[in-house]
Amino acid sequence: MKRFLLLVLLAIVPMLNAAQNTDADFGAVAEEFIKGYLNARPLLATRLGFHEYDGRADDFSRLALDAELQRLRRFEDRLRKFEPEELNARNGIDLRILQAAIANELFEFQDVHKFERNPMIYAHCADLNIYIARKFAPLEDRVRSLIAIESQIPNILIAGKTNLEAVLPRPHVELAIQIAHGSADFLRKDMVTAVDTVKDQELRGNFLDANRRAATALSDFANWLEKEKLPKATPNFALGETKYQRWLMETELVDLPPSKILEIGLAKLKEEQKTFVDAAKIIDPNKSPTEVFKETQKDHPSADKLIPDIAKDLDQIRDYVTENKIVGIPPNAKARVKETPQYDRATSFASMDTPGPFEKKATEAFYYVTPVEPGWSEEQKEEWLTSFDYYTADVTSIHEAYPGHYVQFLRLNASSANKIEKIFGSYAFIEGWAHYCEQMMLDQGFGGPKKPPGTVEEQKRAAKYRMAQASEALLRLCRLCVSVEMHTQNMSVDEATKFFQENCYYEEKPARSEAMRGTFDYGYLNYTLGKLQILKLRDDYQAQQGDKFSLEQFHNQLLDHGMPPIRLLREILLKDKAKWDDVL
Repeated sequence: MKRFLLLVLLAIVPMLNAAQNTDADFGAVAEEFIKGYLNARPLLATRLGFHEYDGRADDFSRLALDAELQRLRRFEDRLRKFEPEELNARNGIDLRILQAAIANELFEFQDVHKFERNPMIYAHCADLNIYIARKFAPLEDRVRSLIAIESQIPNILIAGKTNLEAVLPRPHVELAIQIAHGSADFLRKDMVTAVDTVKDQELRGNFLDANRRAATALSDFANWLEKEKLPKATPNFALGETKYQRWLMETELVDLPPSKILEIGLAKLKEEQKTFVDAAKIIDPNKSPTEVFKETQKDHPSADKLIPDIAKDLDQIRDYVTENKIVGIPPNAKARVKETPQYDRATSFASMDTPGPFEKKATEAFYYVTPVEPGWSEEQKEEWLTSFDYYTADVTSIHEAYPGHYVQFLRLNASSANKIEKIFGSYAFIEGWAHYCEQMMLDQGFGGPKKPPGTVEEQKRAAKYRMAQASEALLRLCRLCVSVEMHTQNMSVDEATKFFQENCYYEEKPARSEAMRGTFDYGYLNYTLGKLQILKLRDDYQAQQGDKFSLEQFHNQLLDHGMPPIRLLREILLKDKAKWDDVL
C-alpha cells in the first residue's frame, strides 16, 4: 500500500510542477505584453498612474504603427499556446481577458483601419486633461511634460495626413474637423489659463511656444480636412455584418447574430416605452407623455444651488446604498461634487473623475457637474438646468457615482485584482454595470414611497423617477438598435437621427449627435447589452443560491474580479457549466 501511494505521489509531483511552470510562463508573457502595451500608449499609462511614462506622446508614425501591429500579432500567437484548462482558475480567466483585449486592438488595426480611415484619432491628440486635472506631480514638472508632448503634436498631425486614405467616411471627417478646432481652442485658452500660475518665466515661455505651435497645427489639420478630405468623403462607414458579429464574439464573448440582438433590443424598446407612458399617466393622464416629461424637467435647482443640491442628494443616494445593503462601499470613500473645470465644459454635462488604478498621489475622486455660464441668456440657463431636474440628476448620479462607476472603481481598487484585471476592461461590463444600477436602484425602492402603495403625491414622485430612468434606458436601447442597423443593415445617419427622435423623443440636434457617434462608436450598444447580461446573470445566480441569495453579495462578487467580459463572470459565479454560454 505504501509503495502504491509513493508511486501515485511520484506521478502527481511532475504534473503539479508542469502546471506551476505553465502558470509562471503565462505570467511572464502577460507581463511582457503589458510592458510593450503601455510603452506604445504612454498617455494611457499616465492616466492609469504609471508616471514613468509622463511627458511622452503616442507615436503615430507608420513605422511605429506597423511595429505595434506586428507586436500584437506575435502576442496573439504566443497566447494561443496556452489553454485555460491548463492554467489555474484565475490565470485561465486572465488569459481570455488578454485575448479579448488583443482581439479588440487587432480589430481596430486590421478591420476598422482606424489610423487610415478615422481622422478623429489624430484630432484627439491634444487630449491632455490628465496633466492639468490631477496634481500627481508639481505643476512645473507637469508643464515640462506638456511641453514635451505638445512639441510632438505637429509631427503627429503630419503622420495623420500621411496615414489617412484618400477617401474617408464623411461623418468621421465632419466630426474630426469639429474636434480639431475645439482642441486648438482648448490649447489656446483653457490650457494656458490652467498653467497661469507658473512663476519660472523661461519654463512659461517654452510652454507658450510649444502650445502655440500645437494649436496652429491642429487648426491647420482641421482646415486641411475641410479642403482636401471633405469634398471627396463617402457616406460609407459600416463594418458589415460579418465583421460586426466577429467583433462581438472576440471582444465581448457574445456569440449571437446581430439580427438576434436587434430583435431583443426592439422588444425591450417597446417595453421601456410602455414604462415611460405608464409613468406619465400616473403623473398627469390628461397630457401626452412627452409633455409630462418636459413639465417634470422644470423641477430643477436654481443656478446658484445646482452644485450644493446635487452634493446633498448624492450623500442621500450613498446613504440609501449602504442602509439598504445594495453593495459594499469601502469606508471613508467619498466623491466630492465640484464644478466641471472650464477646459472640459464643452463636452461634459456630468462626469465622474476617478484616479487611475495605479495612482499613488493624486487619489481624489471628483464628481463634476457643469454649471450655467454667467454670459448665457435667461432662456439658455433655463434650458441647461432642465437637464438637471431632480429626478434625472439623481439617476445620473446613480450611474456615475453610487453605486455606478465610482463604486465600481472603489471595489476594483480594494480587490485583489492584478495588472491584467485593472488595465483591460470590457466595455459592456463597465457601462453595463452603471446603466444596470439606474434600474436596479429604483427596483430596490429608491425614490418610491417608504410604505407602499404610499400617498398620491408619493406615487407621482416615484413615477417621475421612473420616467427619468426610462428616458435614459430608451436612449441606450436606441443606441443598441442604431448600432446594429447602421453597421449591418445600411441605416444612414439621417435614418438613425429619425430613429432617436421617434423612439427616445430627442430633438433633432441631440438625435443627430447620437447618430453621428454611432458611425464610429459601434460599441455603444454595450450600455444595454451589458445591462441585459447582468440582469440575466443575476437571475441565474439567484436561482442557484435560492434562499441564500443576497443582492449585496451578488454585487460585491460581480465587482471583485476586475472588469472582464460578462461571459467570464458567468464562469466565476455560476456552478452549472451548461449556463455559462447563456448570456442573454
